[in-house]
Amino acid sequence: MSYTHDPIGWHGTTILCVRRGGQVAMAGDGQVSMGQTVVKSNARKVRRLAGGRVLAGFAGATADALTLLERLEAKLERFPDQLERACVELAKDWRTDRYLRRLEALMAVADRDRSLLLTGNGDVLEPEDGVIGIGSGGNYALAAARALLTVEGLSAEETVRRAMAIAAQICVYTNGNIVLETL
Repeated sequence: MSYTHDPIGWHGTTILCVRRGGQVAMAGDGQVSMGQTVVKSNARKVRRLAGGRVLAGFAGATADALTLLERLEAKLERFPDQLERACVELAKDWRTDRYLRRLEALMAVADRDRSLLLTGNGDVLEPEDGVIGIGSGGNYALAAARALLTVEGLSAEETVRRAMAIAAQICVYTNGNIVLETL
């Protein structure tokens, strides 16, 4: 099962994570929109955490997402090389803490072994097929990536590049200026 989650209808973000052939690749588009106006085309929505061993992509309000990234980094320091444990601890805080509960964002995180989706509802979900798509263009990127998984010989990186290009052609809130990281 692939998982995409966009309960609030974020506009201006597409994050895609694909696990394939022993590699994991995560990309985010660079577009930031306010209403119908593009205010930035080269935003960096995918980051490396934990000394480069974890990839994290976010969709949602920027300040909220950056707060969550900082909290995840702290959890990864507390639980080194335990991505799932760090994510569960963050999700518990996110769900129960009065301040964090108001944060509006989604996160896709991955290390060499796992890909996880984190939500403010306390969800820490691992897709069966290793594909996560979030944000306004997440469903388009997810569908394209799932179709591309049937193509032999594509790496995770090439699958993500192609799927993100397709999403950028369909979603007006997604551009082709991607930041892509691999493990």
